[in-house]
This record gives sequence, C-alpha cells and structure tokens, in this order.
Amino acid sequence: MTVTRIEKSNPLYARHNTLTLTLHSDNLQRRQDVTVYNAYSSAKNLPIVVLLHGVYGNNWVWMDLGGAHVVYEQLRQQGLSEFILVMPSDGGLWEGSAYLPLQQGNFEQWIVDDVLSAVIQTVDAASGSSRLYISGLSMGGYGALRLGAKYAQKFSGISAHSAITQLTDMSLFTDKAISEYHTLDAHEADIMYWCQKHSNKLPPLRLDCGKQDSLLSSNQTLVKALLAANIPHHYEELEGGHEWPYWHRNLSKTLVFFNELEQNHQ
Repeated sequence: MTVTRIEKSNPLYARHNTLTLTLHSDNLQRRQDVTVYNAYSSAKNLPIVVLLHGVYGNNWVWMDLGGAHVVYEQLRQQGLSEFILVMPSDGGLWEGSAYLPLQQGNFEQWIVDDVLSAVIQTVDAASGSSRLYISGLSMGGYGALRLGAKYAQKFSGISAHSAITQLTDMSLFTDKAISEYHTLDAHEADIMYWCQKHSNKLPPLRLDCGKQDSLLSSNQTLVKALLAANIPHHYEELEGGHEWPYWHRNLSKTLVFFNELEQNHQ
C-alpha cells in the first residue's frame, strides 16, 4: 500500500454506519476520499463491494445521489447477506480519470491497492480473507469491467451499469481529448483485451444498460465481442436512460448477483 496517512471519521458524529476516509496516496501524490457503508458490523471477513462512480462524481454520489445504502438496507430486510460497500473517489482528475494508470497518477493502483488496503486496515469487519466484488456506473462501469478483468484473480464478481465500454465513449461526457488518456501499453484501456487474456480465470460477469441510454450501442458492441470470444456473461437491456433513477433502481441487480455468488461459494 502506498498510502502514507489515513484520516477517518468519528462514528460519534458521522452518519449512521458510515465511515469516511481521506487517504494520502503516493500513487496519486494527493489526498482523496473514500466512503464506506456498513463499516461497523460486528461480523468478520465480510465480502467487500467496490462501487465506482462516473464522470463529474466523487466518493459521496453512490449514497447521496443513488441511495446505495437505502437499496442495500431494503435488500437486507429481504435476506441479502452482509456486505461492506466501498465507494472511492476516482482520484479527482479532470472530469474523470477513467481509473487508468496515467502520467498524472496511477488511478488504477489507487483503487486496487490503496483503497482496498486502507479499508482492510481500518474496518474491523474486513480482512485479507474478504472476497472482493467490483461494480460501477458509466465511467465506473468501464472501470469495473476493465479492472475486474485485468485483476481477474483478485475479484469474485464483476457488474456494470450503463458502462462506457471503450475509451472513446468518454468524449460523450467530457471535452478532454481522448489522447490525454494515453497509457504506456497500447492494450491497457481495452476491456476485451483483458477479458480474453484472462478468459480462463475471469470471475462471473453481468452488465446492463438502459434502452434509452446514449451508451446502448456501445454496450451492444461489447456484448457481441464477448459472445464471439465465448466469454460467459449475463446482459440485460432495461427501461431507462443515463440517470440516477436508473442506477438507484438497478443497483439491486448487482447486489443480488453478488449475493448469489457468495451463497454459491459457501
């Protein structure tokens, strides 16, 4: 872990069952924030669900715009297993970092190393034995798909909502030139490259997209590529657009999917 300092919120003053961390990351050369829900469970070795946000967002949007904690608690009442929800900043670059290793900072290692290591270090219910799941929306869906496939042995399940599926999709949401997202490895940003490279160990994968979403055709193209490569996945096209009501409504599909994987593991 390249985090040199961790500041954490006091449960006496913070919102119920929620921990906020500020980490100084050597990967980013700056401070960034992480929100953790179900941070004070008395259970041990709880599975961790990483929720990645989209462009313009930050660590707070999954809860305060998407009601992730509300969805989680409603599902808990219906029998969902316990999870720790980890909602990190993307690193704060431009309108979105795309969770890539860039000259301006290693926003990939920030997620897969710094954030996860800090949560395991600070949350008693988490440990090195906690199974890891990754999901996200829009740019966060791209991050979840790419990181989940690249670090296939690290994660036990991948889910994406309304995902950017190729880096050029970022131009729909930002004026930043796509060339600014240049990586040293030409294949680095390619989801299908990592899916095919690690096809023999890829964790279970699901994704969905709204029928009224500007990214629908991009998702359909990725699904065709997955089918052509014989990579198992579950894909749904649902009613709705690229908006928080869609993500609030369909986050339950991710949590139920991960819950089924947990049940099958036991």
